Amino acid sequence: MADLLPEHPDFLWRNPDPKPSYDAIIVGGGGHGLATAYYLAKHHGMTNIAILERGWLAGGNMARNTTIIRSNYLWDESAAIYEHSLRLWEALPEELEYDFLFSQRGVMNLAHTLQDVRESVRRVGANKLNGVDAEWLEPEQVKELCPILNIGQDIRYPVLGATYQPRAGIAKHDHVAWAFARKADELGVDIIQNCEVTGFLKDGNRVVGVQTNRGTIHAGKVALCAAGHSSVLAKMAGFDLPIQSHPLQALVSELHEIVHPTVVMSNHVHVYVSQAHKGELVMGAGIDSYNGYGQRGGFHVIEEQMAAAVELFPVFARAHLLRTWGGIVDVTLDASPIVGKSPVENLYVNCGWGTGGFKGTPGAGWTMAHTIATDEPHALNAPFALERFETGALIDEHGAAAVAH
Repeated sequence: MADLLPEHPDFLWRNPDPKPSYDAIIVGGGGHGLATAYYLAKHHGMTNIAILERGWLAGGNMARNTTIIRSNYLWDESAAIYEHSLRLWEALPEELEYDFLFSQRGVMNLAHTLQDVRESVRRVGANKLNGVDAEWLEPEQVKELCPILNIGQDIRYPVLGATYQPRAGIAKHDHVAWAFARKADELGVDIIQNCEVTGFLKDGNRVVGVQTNRGTIHAGKVALCAAGHSSVLAKMAGFDLPIQSHPLQALVSELHEIVHPTVVMSNHVHVYVSQAHKGELVMGAGIDSYNGYGQRGGFHVIEEQMAAAVELFPVFARAHLLRTWGGIVDVTLDASPIVGKSPVENLYVNCGWGTGGFKGTPGAGWTMAHTIATDEPHALNAPFALERFETGALIDEHGAAAVAH
């Protein structure tokens, strides 16, 4: 049987020791850090790059999410960057030469109240104006698309309809990381695991390197792609970020026959569900209300999540919980990311994606690479500058972001 399996290398990337200096250092070996390094090397010719990961590659939020990919955000700025990201997703399996199980099975966002309906219909209209595929579904159409969903009127939160994006879907998160890592490594990027940044080297207000548990490393430019720990790193560098970090839990069931053909999200009752290729039911919940950096959360959140899931999907009452996990979501005041330059010269920051981090992986890497290489933001990430919290030009995506907000 082993002879029938495809050949697979022992390692997809090298594990080098850090060099004394690099042209650029990316702090964080998750999806955004890997994508940033890949696009820096591929599009901008910067190959003397190191990715520093304090643990193991993709051991943070990259492998601790529910893998949903969509672009149906409300505001023009958000729709633009997420739609660009979705278009990159559509080409990535061929570009990276890696089948990471990208499945465009569609995503529904349920509406349970009249306010939900008004907001959802408004968002569908905005999506269409921005060239994003979007539809409004009546309850009967929702049931036709997902037969196991309960659309009865005798439940606490009846389904009054849903937005639907047909091109949206899911991908295998750790495979995405491996695909980016392999290609970045082929382009000469050093991926250095078990290398924690403990401080920054500065010349006046300009960063010139980092201090790590594996020694001092000099760099021309440094980018922070550390999600929930971005505020900790920024504090080391001498400035504050307007983000809060919360635990966000998810879980999977045991394996089942395929019963769930699409992705269903419900902001109102705080649950979102898809079914993985192998058959596990993958479910996400709302955030724990406290701030923290732990990769686990309170049991009451799981309990409420299960109650919501069983009400919407009665067949799930027969499923058994297999395992749970938590990630650390970094949430801004307007539920939109921060992608751009920092107050420290040659130090760039990419954070605040909340629950949108995975879906934004290629778009974040693409725009971050442009910003690092040119020292100017790309048109897509210019609106997401840190300065918007001073100017008041906020991009309020609380309604369309996800249940974590």
